[in-house]
Amino acid sequence: MRILLTGATGFIGSAFTRLALHRGHRVAGLAIPSESIPAGLPASDNLLWLRGTLDDAPWKAMAGFVPEVCVHTAWITTPGVYLEAPENERFRDTSHLFLRRVQELGANHVVGLGTCIEYQISSQPLSEERTPITPTTLYARCKNDLRLALESDSRARGFRFCWARIFYPYGPGEHPSRLCTSLIAKLSRGEEVVLKTPRSTKDYIYIDDIASALLQLVEQRAEGGVNVGTGIGVTVWELAQALGRMLGRPELVKRTEPELPDPLGYVVADSSRLRRLGWEPQYDLEQGLGKLLAAVRASTG
Repeated sequence: MRILLTGATGFIGSAFTRLALHRGHRVAGLAIPSESIPAGLPASDNLLWLRGTLDDAPWKAMAGFVPEVCVHTAWITTPGVYLEAPENERFRDTSHLFLRRVQELGANHVVGLGTCIEYQISSQPLSEERTPITPTTLYARCKNDLRLALESDSRARGFRFCWARIFYPYGPGEHPSRLCTSLIAKLSRGEEVVLKTPRSTKDYIYIDDIASALLQLVEQRAEGGVNVGTGIGVTVWELAQALGRMLGRPELVKRTEPELPDPLGYVVADSSRLRRLGWEPQYDLEQGLGKLLAAVRASTG
């Protein structure tokens, strides 16, 4: 299959590229001119790099590639910034125009990346069919706006559209400010980790499992909303304790008294739809954290 991929050098995009190549697909990866190609991506005759942006794309080269499907991962994701960044509105608008034109090139299947925080958060697993959509951050609102626009386009133009809501990714290559890598850094330096919301429960999914889920959606030509999560909730306390044990410093993991409330206190997927499509996670939390820890140690010597 010929797959056009935006955000191809990013955390999710690069993992998806590796797996898609391994399975024999052809990938055209759109990368902004200032980005370097990730060293971990293999050279392949099936991998074509295209330089450009969503609003200044290499349309002639993309038309020559003749994409069958577009997987759209490009968006602002900088920790501590992305939730309310004004750039979300630009990504919403340029993504819509870009994907409309890509569909005109012949791509009759679009897989876009949404977010689990589009949902109304409660104490129950989040379901594509039952949970209301009530985004509260600019990031989630703009993602949801794009979904609604593409759903309308899909009905009007007759292409297949799938919206993959990503839960909490982690793994090698993640931003150093993300939770798991930042915990590893502090514990490795012998610093105490004081958790303000230790009972906050999230659905952490290893990056290679996200890549396999997205490729499953492509290969199955899936449509509609699909949760990309494991269906397993893990507290921040359990996560930090696991890393503390792996690093031999569990005593460094503390919690505040009293604990602080977390408005996103329970964000766990109902993953039944994804599993019905044939997907199963290949990494449990201990395995995923072990691979991340090994990668961090290798990168820091």
